[in-house]
Amino acid sequence: MTLSLVVTVGVVPEGDPMLSLTDSCTLPVAEQPLRAAEFDALFAAYLIGLEPITPTRLSMLLAGSEGLLGRVRDLTERESACCSFFTFTLAPADDGAVRLDVEVPPARAAALAAVAARARSLMSRP
Repeated sequence: MTLSLVVTVGVVPEGDPMLSLTDSCTLPVAEQPLRAAEFDALFAAYLIGLEPITPTRLSMLLAGSEGLLGRVRDLTERESACCSFFTFTLAPADDGAVRLDVEVPPARAAALAAVAARARSLMSRP
């Protein structure tokens, strides 16, 4: 099973490459930090691998508790309802892990690099 989904990471500080993405997000500004915190918690608890494939494509591997696929699907579906700049592909991987791939248009490569840096800084295991 493969789902194509869209995700962003929320409110960002002035000067951050991801700042240009928030203007395209329809999530109310007050809710953006909460959504960002959900992604931060997901990365901190479950992210075990991160591999840039190209400047516009990133692959992440998450592993952990039973129900992780459902949790990732729920979060990315809620995010895709308000944002349209990242296309994520979600698929089950070996041993209950979840593969989460993200692609962006070339104009958004810097934002993808920012997401990768943020995720890597929160990764639960090297």
